[in-house]
Amino acid sequence: MKRLLALCIILLVFVTACGKKEVKKVTPDSAITTEAFAVVEHLREAYVKNDRAAIEKYTTRAGYLSMANARKSFDSAELTFTPALVEIYGDTVHIYVSWNGTWKKGGKSIEDRGLADFILREKPLKLDEVLRTNPFSKPD
Repeated sequence: MKRLLALCIILLVFVTACGKKEVKKVTPDSAITTEAFAVVEHLREAYVKNDRAAIEKYTTRAGYLSMANARKSFDSAELTFTPALVEIYGDTVHIYVSWNGTWKKGGKSIEDRGLADFILREKPLKLDEVLRTNPFSKPD
């Protein structure tokens, strides 16, 4: 009987101690980082699908023109992004992304990889410029 009572007390203490879920508030930097990741992922998907309207939605005017001028035609593309670092400078966000890509054009396969620095501005965030190796400029 004493064992059963002790077991019940231990279970009661355990359940009440672990029963409360404390919800942590999202910091402003965390919200900006999450938004930046989403924008870059939407751009990747739009580029692979060749969806110019979606690309325009997630870019500033200068960003769209820069992307359109750098872009080369392809039959199909596979592109993976791995975010590496986010830096926030006031209203400007730099998101560094390691990328791997495979483009197919005219029966030829082109593979490349690199590190891009996507500069996002405005509210909501939009791509304004791509520095370093631009994943949206292949194939050759």
